[in-house]
Amino acid sequence: MAFARTPLFYLNVLVVGTCGLIYELLAGTLASYVLGDSVTQFSLIIGIYLSAMGVGAWLSGYIDTNLVRRFLDIELAVGLVGGLSAPLFFLSFAYLTWFSIVLYGTVFVIGVLVGLEIPLLMRILREQIEFKDVVSRVLTFDYLGALLASLLFPIFLVPKLGLMRTGMLFGMINVGVAFWGTFLFSDLIKGGVLYLRSRAVVVLIILSVGFVKADSLTSLAEEGMFDDAIVYAKTTRYQRIVMTRAGTGFKLFLSGNLQFSSADEYRYHEALVHPAMATVTEPKRILVLGGGDGLAVREILRHPSVEEVVLVDLDPAMTDLGHDLPSLVALNKSSLHDSRVKTVTADAMTWLADYEGLPFDVAIVDFPDPNNFALGKLYTRRFYKLLASRIKPEAPITVQSTSPLYARVSYWCIVETIKASGFKVLPFQATVPSFGVWGYVLARRGPDEIPLPTRLPEGLRFLNSDSLSSLFKFPVDMGPVDVEINRLNDQRLVRYYEDEWRRWQ
Repeated sequence: MAFARTPLFYLNVLVVGTCGLIYELLAGTLASYVLGDSVTQFSLIIGIYLSAMGVGAWLSGYIDTNLVRRFLDIELAVGLVGGLSAPLFFLSFAYLTWFSIVLYGTVFVIGVLVGLEIPLLMRILREQIEFKDVVSRVLTFDYLGALLASLLFPIFLVPKLGLMRTGMLFGMINVGVAFWGTFLFSDLIKGGVLYLRSRAVVVLIILSVGFVKADSLTSLAEEGMFDDAIVYAKTTRYQRIVMTRAGTGFKLFLSGNLQFSSADEYRYHEALVHPAMATVTEPKRILVLGGGDGLAVREILRHPSVEEVVLVDLDPAMTDLGHDLPSLVALNKSSLHDSRVKTVTADAMTWLADYEGLPFDVAIVDFPDPNNFALGKLYTRRFYKLLASRIKPEAPITVQSTSPLYARVSYWCIVETIKASGFKVLPFQATVPSFGVWGYVLARRGPDEIPLPTRLPEGLRFLNSDSLSSLFKFPVDMGPVDVEINRLNDQRLVRYYEDEWRRWQ
């Protein structure tokens, strides 16, 4: 082998490190989307992938001849399996009952193949370079590839290309480098080089077609996941946004979880907003955390005293949807177009920590359920103490708090965590047909207990003085239970939530 060709092998190492981690990140992201609990899923994916690499490294010891050809064969296999992994995961989740077997089995196969590549490269290179230099350089380029993947994946690839196209693009990179290698190392490849090149071309064509048809493949998978026709879908760096339509109504899903149905969302949002607003005489400055769809803001603007609403949401695609999508703009009554509303794109905890403006009269907390640790931090004592420092001393807050019927322990964990943060609490619940019984917590600091709210704006479809008072009554099967509070360092709430909702899946 000519020494001048050695840099190509370093390029191969870089590709191996980059593509291997990309496939791992794809699997972990998709697993967290569809199975929840991103920490557990990523931990499992990483563990399976690394152990599979160990198996691949062990198997490489049984390859004794024609190392360059074997390496190129394996690189083609990695490109094919890794490139098609995202559509495979999506489709298997939509149409198969044993999705986990497909997920973890595919990760294991990719890990074995990647584990085979590195030892083979090192054995090829040691004929030209001292062994200590081979090890240091190969591992350096492998780790640089992993760094490149970890930077590109969340910042550029997923927001710009989506999960499916990202996988297929890196599959094509794998195969393209292998195809190039069939020319540069043709004198070292024993057997039919033409056959190897033909296979590379076929795999490139398959992946290229998949790249072009990625939207169709995603739609095919989502048709199996959702009952109604999909009218809008977008993958952001934070979540998968899907809107479906049935008849004259529509539903919004985030990463497969229903956020609202236009048929009954007014029940959820009236209960979320008005109990807190009704405890303040002429509330003027309102903080909304989450709720990028603008539906909570719509209810807030029913109060004529409101002068400013600050809406903080992590995903700009969500607030863009609430601002621009005609059907959602009609539903939220153009609330995000109102001159009194200021939209901020930021992580709520970070924003609260940095905020130095005037304190707020009311805070409405409308985060998704705590089904992973990234969301769970927004239900911790640390978060509520931070929120308390940004509102007036006796300003009320309302926190959406999952279902006290289906996730009773989770609900009361949120209640007790808010209480442990220095708030008086008034738990309440409402029936929202799309979700069942749903829970909230009305809370306020100060020495006095929270009075039951009575004043409501006109024109509400769900709440009146009688129904409002009934929200604060709990039947026996939804009453308080003993729980641990949710702290930032352990996030017990996420475990409660996982265990309870798993029974209903």
